[in-house]
Amino acid sequence: MNIITGLLFQATEADTLAQMLNEDTSMSFLEILTQGGVLMIPLFILSVLAIYVIAERWRKLENSKMDVAAMLNNIESLLKSGSQQRAIQYCEEFDKPLARILKSGIRRLGRPIRDIEEAIRNAGKKEIYYLEKRMNWLATIAGVAPLVGFTGTVTGMIQAFMDIQSLQGNVNPSVLAGGIWEALITTATGLIVGIIAYGFYNFLLGKINRMIFELENASADFVDLLQTPSRKKKQEA
Repeated sequence: MNIITGLLFQATEADTLAQMLNEDTSMSFLEILTQGGVLMIPLFILSVLAIYVIAERWRKLENSKMDVAAMLNNIESLLKSGSQQRAIQYCEEFDKPLARILKSGIRRLGRPIRDIEEAIRNAGKKEIYYLEKRMNWLATIAGVAPLVGFTGTVTGMIQAFMDIQSLQGNVNPSVLAGGIWEALITTATGLIVGIIAYGFYNFLLGKINRMIFELENASADFVDLLQTPSRKKKQEA
């Protein structure tokens, strides 16, 4: 009888524990986040800002792409026909970094090649700045979000131990565990925001570097294109 009674008692305890777990896990994701405290507000703001920067930069980079070879061929045809103004107008039809860089070089045709290269270099620096715009925001969010999360956990743990002291240690373990997991919510949220921001920062930075490389190559090809006629003249002479 004692064995049966003990088994029944253990079964009752297991059912009670399962019921408690079901009640805890029935909380929605939003309800769990609201348990993180006041520091969840800056974490929410950081997450929204990160999403905005990621979407805005991705769209900017996608809109900046163009067929480099086709554009250089068209510009070469226009310049060979002596239509410098038409070449400038052709570049103005595209709201792209490469078009603006080449237009700055075409405007200085007739000047020494060094002046043209300098104009292209300055225009390239400006376009690189616009490509990298707001990327520092994403890097800052990747570093700050986990720190905000850790701060929330530390303050939550301090509050939990203050409650233990005020009750002179007579604290239900379930109450203590509840206070601890609520404090850890900010750390988990901060890490998630930071990881996402850091991952997309490196991803977007890679796309930017590739585009910068393409712009530099296209600029060098354009300068070679301008020097080709003079080279032919020298060879004929």
